[in-house]
Amino acid sequence: MVRITAFVRPHRLEEVKLAVAGHEITGLSVSDVRGTGNSPERAVWLGGYETLVALPIRSKIVVFAREDQAEELVEAIVHAARTGEPGDGKIFVEPVTDAIRIRTGERGATGL
Repeated sequence: MVRITAFVRPHRLEEVKLAVAGHEITGLSVSDVRGTGNSPERAVWLGGYETLVALPIRSKIVVFAREDQAEELVEAIVHAARTGEPGDGKIFVEPVTDAIRIRTGERGATGL
């Protein structure tokens, strides 16, 4: 099993959700986060005023999947999230040693 964590632009979230749903993934977690990577700080217009956005808002998507689904899922997220501009985001893939469904006690990939 793997955990795939993607940080994407909020306006690309719907496309990413649809891409993930097309790969037999039944669980998805989304959070709004703030942070910066390689992109420099930039000024944007908010309410008629130019404001420096030090930590831009991003959508954080977390998905758990079988290892054999990982590469295909990453490709789908990249395709859905890419705008071609700096700040498109990042994807991290990490191994998961176990998953336990609390209600039934199922373990491993069946616990997903």
